[in-house]
Amino acid sequence: MAANTSATMRKKALKPRTKPAEVRRDEILQAAAALFIAKGVGTTTIDEITTSAEVAKGTFYLYFSSKEDLVAALRERFVEGFCARVRAAIDTSPEGDWNARLRSWVHAGVAAYLDDYKLHDVVFHDYRPDQRRMKGDNPVVVDLSALLKGGSEAGIWSFADPRLTAIVLFQGLHGAVDEAIETGNRDGNELAAKLSALFLKMLRP
Repeated sequence: MAANTSATMRKKALKPRTKPAEVRRDEILQAAAALFIAKGVGTTTIDEITTSAEVAKGTFYLYFSSKEDLVAALRERFVEGFCARVRAAIDTSPEGDWNARLRSWVHAGVAAYLDDYKLHDVVFHDYRPDQRRMKGDNPVVVDLSALLKGGSEAGIWSFADPRLTAIVLFQGLHGAVDEAIETGNRDGNELAAKLSALFLKMLRP
């Protein structure tokens, strides 16, 4: 009996601990995000990331070609999460109530930034001119443009260019949240209510 137990334990010890690729990649991203927030991107090393994620350095390079590649992946994940949160909020509003749908966009957008601004700050800190296309293809702006176009076609709002209007509203929200963070005002509901009123007044026919 003792021999059989010992053999079973040896087999368990030799059995490799494997995880699905998407889980392993997510663990590396989470470890990197925590370190970037604590130390900054520049001073965080790949060795520190792999140690925190409990993976070999070679495993890191299975998923990312460099630290810059990992930062880009975190940016993409941030934007995807932001869009998913905003879309879910909009879907709770009546389909034809364009004012309510815009208010939902504003409230969800403010909340998403306030909840995750530390990660946003570290992964978007090194904007360069060669990233201008990424900003131009911003899915947040694309989604908002579609929302604004719907309200305009329904005769609820009036403006000449949905995309330009979306850029102005998005950047306005972004700047207002930055100001709120800087001044220590974390009441997202109050800020979102003020922004919603301002934006709807701007869009009024």
